[in-house]
Amino acid sequence: METGIAHDKEVALARWLEAHRPLLIAFSGGVDSTYLLAVASRVLGDGVAAATACGGVHPDAETALARALAHRLGVAHFCFQDSILACADFTRNGPDRCYVCKRHLFAKMKEIADSRGIVHIAHGATVDDRSDYRPGHRAAREAGILAPLEAVGLEKAEIRALSRRMGLETWNRPAQPCLATRIAYGIPIDAGRLAQVASAEAELARLGIHGGRVRHHGDTARIEVAPVHFVRLVSPSVRAGLVKALRRLGFAHAALDLEGYVSGSLNRSLQNPSGEDPSETLRTDENGDI
Repeated sequence: METGIAHDKEVALARWLEAHRPLLIAFSGGVDSTYLLAVASRVLGDGVAAATACGGVHPDAETALARALAHRLGVAHFCFQDSILACADFTRNGPDRCYVCKRHLFAKMKEIADSRGIVHIAHGATVDDRSDYRPGHRAAREAGILAPLEAVGLEKAEIRALSRRMGLETWNRPAQPCLATRIAYGIPIDAGRLAQVASAEAELARLGIHGGRVRHHGDTARIEVAPVHFVRLVSPSVRAGLVKALRRLGFAHAALDLEGYVSGSLNRSLQNPSGEDPSETLRTDENGDI
């Protein structure tokens, strides 16, 4: 990444923000939305606010982090209860799952914006997102949600570098997509399965393994972690303890994926319009903001 080019894009972002006051930002507390909110706060002051969905498919820890970050940035922050688990089109867990979810969430954001006289709504999509299977972004376009980072050509690596320069603690934060992205298509999404995934990934974190995934395949937990962690996971004491923990959570089988962590690997059951495997891009994030 060339610093000068990234700086020029940040200048362009500031100009974009000035032209879209007042602004409501879909805020997850992830790398992209935190950077966008930080720049918007600096440029717009009280002309920007943030909105975060809580409950449903969003872990409490993620909501708490978003609250803390918005507070530190001095931005008005609205948390709204996510009722997506009451939506049958979502819980049946078809290929359009993310589209249904984002359509639902953006409708809630528009209600928040309208009630407060906020004209524009934005989310943290980047240039990188164009190359991945992102049905939620179609929902954003249909709802008129803006993508300023993408508009000025900012890429994920540039956003991380600029975030680090700004002193944002999220600059090297692993992606944390919603828990529903761990459940294989066709397996109904419910609070119980989401809790299984959250607890299983907490077991990995307890072992010091962060940024991995536990994919829910019904009675099987498929573990995706960086290959550097394989030796530890298959050591007798760690393996036995992890299997026991996963059985306690309700999984009959525990499997270690020898390919390692691949973002969006469950999308291999789908094909994008070009006929290519959407997961082959080996992206480091799966699902975006809010």
